[in-house]
Amino acid sequence: MRIALCNEVLASMPLAQQCELAAALGYDGLEIAPFTLSDAPQLMSAGAAANVRATVESFGLVVTGLHWLLVKPDGLSLTDPDAALRARTLEVMKRLTGLCAELGGKVLVHGSPKQRQIAPGESHASALARLQDGLAQVARDAGANDVTYCIEPLSRNETQLLNTVAQAAAVVRAIDHPHLRTMIDCSAAGLSETESVADLIDRWLPTGLIAHIQLNDPNRRGPGQGEMRFAPILAALRRQRYAGVLALEPFDYLPDGPATAAFCIGYLRGLLEVGA
Repeated sequence: MRIALCNEVLASMPLAQQCELAAALGYDGLEIAPFTLSDAPQLMSAGAAANVRATVESFGLVVTGLHWLLVKPDGLSLTDPDAALRARTLEVMKRLTGLCAELGGKVLVHGSPKQRQIAPGESHASALARLQDGLAQVARDAGANDVTYCIEPLSRNETQLLNTVAQAAAVVRAIDHPHLRTMIDCSAAGLSETESVADLIDRWLPTGLIAHIQLNDPNRRGPGQGEMRFAPILAALRRQRYAGVLALEPFDYLPDGPATAAFCIGYLRGLLEVGA
């Protein structure tokens, strides 16, 4: 299992410095938030993408994928009643599947809670139908670019659409496209699921519907900085022979991003070594 750092943790640094520190700490790659590259990441040229990839790989790292997909440009929504706005959002999503491939990544994680809210006066069913229609369309572009697009279950504190793995899996099954999957975010799962993350892994990984794992605590800090126990989670991943990427995605950095990145990789590597 490779460990990637979600690069917004080090967003105050230029990309080369992010890579230098991540490599020195022992990460295998970066999971990139496109808004850290540009205010209009969907418009990045092939040359600009090639430069980003070359910078990352020059430090012995790889880009494992993208997440926080719809932060920039501003004003996007996949569930809004405005068809033109949804079309603009979908075009950004499709272009990001190409950017992911150009960067060498394999997985896109669609969280973006603000861009999948239920509009005032709209029903849950109508918003979900729009979300599902958009995901069905972007799955085809993901396939064309040989990447996997993951719809992320998020806690009810963030959105009312798709809060559990079971709900997200139902959408994936309904669309039935090999390049659309779901994933497990430990923080969201700890807030929304009725079973432990380890039990979720044992139940859902054998289905083939889980394509990615993000590690974080329900308190929004990194692994080892809260009450969630990660040894059983890693043991379940080993038990299910998970061969994908583990992406470190804290949101609250104490005392700061670099220190959080350093602590968490040490904590995770220590657990992996003990369990080896």
